Amino acid sequence: MDNLARAATDSSDAEVMQHYLREILLSPVYQAAVETPLDEMHKLSARLGQQVLLKREDKQPVYSFKLRGAFHKLHKVQQQQPDAKVICASAGNHAQGVALSAAKLGLDATIVMPITTPEIKVAAVRALGGKVVLHGTAFDEANSFAMQKAQTEGAIYIPPFDDADVIAGQGTVAKELLSQHNRLDAVFIPVGGGGLMAGMAVYIKAIQPHVKVIGVEPEDAACLKAALAAGEPVTLPRVGLFADGVAVKRIGSENFNLAKRFCDEVVTVSSDEICAAIKDIFDDLRAVAEPAGALALAGLKKYSQLLRNSTLPRPQHYAAVLSGANLNFDTLRYVSERCELGEKKEAVFAVTIPEEKGSFRRFCQTLGGRAITEFNYRYASEHKAQIFVGIKLRHGETELNTVKKALTEAGYQYLDLSDDELAKLHVRHMVGGMPPRKLQEQVYQFNFPEYPGALMNFLNTLGEHWNITLFHYRNHGAATGDVLAGFEVAEHSAIAGYLDNLGYEYRLVTDNSSYQAFLTAAQP
Repeated sequence: MDNLARAATDSSDAEVMQHYLREILLSPVYQAAVETPLDEMHKLSARLGQQVLLKREDKQPVYSFKLRGAFHKLHKVQQQQPDAKVICASAGNHAQGVALSAAKLGLDATIVMPITTPEIKVAAVRALGGKVVLHGTAFDEANSFAMQKAQTEGAIYIPPFDDADVIAGQGTVAKELLSQHNRLDAVFIPVGGGGLMAGMAVYIKAIQPHVKVIGVEPEDAACLKAALAAGEPVTLPRVGLFADGVAVKRIGSENFNLAKRFCDEVVTVSSDEICAAIKDIFDDLRAVAEPAGALALAGLKKYSQLLRNSTLPRPQHYAAVLSGANLNFDTLRYVSERCELGEKKEAVFAVTIPEEKGSFRRFCQTLGGRAITEFNYRYASEHKAQIFVGIKLRHGETELNTVKKALTEAGYQYLDLSDDELAKLHVRHMVGGMPPRKLQEQVYQFNFPEYPGALMNFLNTLGEHWNITLFHYRNHGAATGDVLAGFEVAEHSAIAGYLDNLGYEYRLVTDNSSYQAFLTAAQP
């Protein structure tokens, strides 16, 4: 155990602060890292009634704060052993931080990455000069291999977070933050292994002890919350992987020693709340954060809402750390599906309606003109239909209760699926299938204009005349929406005039192979 680590374990708070303060203030991280901006989020500030500031660590050369801790650690290594070989294990930001730091300092660096690591991340590490070794299917296997390789080859293992030098490097984020804004009330910091939170917390409490330090964790990876409850680090049986940058089962021991002294509170947030924070960052700053990068802002928003509902005085100046922007592009599809749910701006329901002409239209009328964001249905019986529907909300929980009351008074049986993870992740995409009998059916793709009343115009024109047998609609926020609809009618000519009068662009797709394979009943 080095002097800094021993200080955190055995010494008083003042002595711990003195040790870390010196390291942070004299850190050489700016030989590789840059001082990142502190941007105000004007739209979110107006919405919350508080100043919200975002520390932009996505602006680092490797798009993450991890460069700071890696360089501080490797600089110490290089000072003691100029020809040292270093090795680490990482599937993401730590790998890039070590690779760039080693290149700057002239050190030989090997990065062990799981074989499941996306090629874009492997290529990024190689481009920075790191030697990549692919091993194992998960981080734990890669990490064990890296530690074993360090011993057999005489290399120095560089831990991702549980190290006093790494912690001190991450603490330079707080040094910049307090110099950029000296009237903060609270700082929100993402927690994975705890290195960033530990380094920032000790610096903040040393310089401005009145500023609250609030750690933020995903609900499904809350290792610090579990450790604080147990009084010591504990290993979580499993963690969620959406915010993969903070998907850590056990907080670092040194980080926990600092957290229990200098972290005031811990807030946990859902994946939907993280998605909503990613959208907020994009709306305000046109920046795209990775899920772990938006974690702190999600916690800030949740904390602000909790205070709004209490009698406690509300602080006026909040800051959160945008810790990284190394996003897998495919993740954006998931984010776009979930961000409105995270803001309580959308609710999803399973509703049973009569299987008869006009039932879609009557259901939409019950919603009182509220926008439909999603509508999934497939004919399943002669008497009743089960639909999956998304509804746009402008007033959150209050409006949600109003919708439920309206459905109840109209006699509908329904389930609120807004908090049902299985429904949101899988079932919404699986609604439908083959009908129980062969239908006389024509199927069309429509291009809807996205304006209030467009869906009702469709239903008013067609819904009373033809039995709708299939309907899929999802509003993605574009100027037009794509709709798939089926009608119980033998020939296109019988309905063509109504479709032409509708005025929407459409095309017949009854002969489409995917429709024939998955949505039609087999011949007896």
